[in-house]
Parts: sequence; C-alpha cells; structure tokens
Amino acid sequence: MDIPEDLRYSSDHEWVRVDGSHARIGITDYAQDALGDIVFIDLPSAGSVVEQGAQVGEVESTKSVSEIYTPLAGTVTAVNDALSTTPEQINRDPYGEGWIYELELASDADVSNLLDAAAYGELTAD
Repeated sequence: MDIPEDLRYSSDHEWVRVDGSHARIGITDYAQDALGDIVFIDLPSAGSVVEQGAQVGEVESTKSVSEIYTPLAGTVTAVNDALSTTPEQINRDPYGEGWIYELELASDADVSNLLDAAAYGELTAD
C-alpha cells in the first residue's frame, strides 16, 4: 500500500496535498483497493462551500458505494472532470491523475487535525 510522506490523511481515507491556502483532495490507495474497480463517481460542484466532515460526493465500485467526506472546510475551486468518463483513473493513480477536487481553504481550516503518513499507516495496518 502506497502512503506518500508529503500528504496528510483523514480517518475516512481521503488524502490532502496542501499548497498554501489551496488543497487537492482524493481517496487513498487503501480506499481504492478496498473499493475494488471504480465505475462511477459523483463529483462535488465547483463553487460550493463545504464544512469539514461534510459529504461532498460518492464513489461507486463493483463492490459498493462509498461516500466522500471533505477533510477540510473551504470552497471547491476545481473538480477532476476527467473522472466522469474515466473513474477507473482513481484505481490506477489515486495520488496523481485520480485526484477528485480542489479547495480554497477556509480561514479557519486546520490541517494539523489530519494524520501524517505514519499515523495513517498505523490506522490502516492489518
């Protein structure tokens, strides 16, 4: 299982790449592996304001449907529209081309509440 050191993680299996006041978010390698072959994704809407922990979409696989929760508060500034036609990209490259959405972080967004790679590794250890 791949857990990049430069990312932060939620206990709901989302990853976050923070760059200043912006964040790119997706689901982790662990999550995509548990889901199996992803066949559909319900993306959040660009421009929507989201609160930390709120559901922002769903991922449907051949096994189940799973909710996507936002690990940080902010405004959705971009979504990965390519996933609408190729949702399997999340399986192939969850930390790269499989990103789901980007946020302009709210002024009170607290990245320190997220897990580092070591803590996420402990959470997902078998």
